[in-house]
Order: sequence, then structure tokens, then C-alpha cells
Amino acid sequence: MPNTRSAAKQARASERRRAHNRIVKSKIHTLEKKFLSLWEAKDAKGAAETLRALSSALDKAAKVKVVSPNLAARKKSRLTARLKAIVAA
Repeated sequence: MPNTRSAAKQARASERRRAHNRIVKSKIHTLEKKFLSLWEAKDAKGAAETLRALSSALDKAAKVKVVSPNLAARKKSRLTARLKAIVAA
């Protein structure tokens, strides 16, 4: 329980940020699952479109520190490698 008005305001702001960050992370996880299902089905075109959307979402999340910039770069790199494997095959 906050003891001061400023602490109460900070608690409200923290809750708003937490709710927004959960939405952003959920969107990233959903796009990642969609990409992986398309990748398993060997749908290169669909997977490429989903990877493009996922990369954009990761970059936006990393820009405002919802996720670590290293996490974003690592996920993009690993998923791009998977996409290249089915495009080459």
C-alpha cells in the first residue's frame, strides 16, 4: 500500500505499463507460434510474411525496452535461419 500521493501515482503508472507490456509480449508470442506452425507446414510465403510482422513487433518492443534488444536480435536471427532452410529446400 503506497504511503504518499506520489507513490500511489507511481503504482498506477506501473500497473498501466505492466498491462501494456503484457499485450506487446503476447502479440510477439502469438506471431512466433504462427511463424513456427507455418514453418513446420513448409509454407515459405506465409512464414516470410509472418516473420516480417514479427521482426517489426520485436524491433518496436526492443525500442521501448519491453524486451531486451539482444532478445529481439537473437529471435530474428534464429527464425530467419529457419526460414532460409525451407526456402533453400
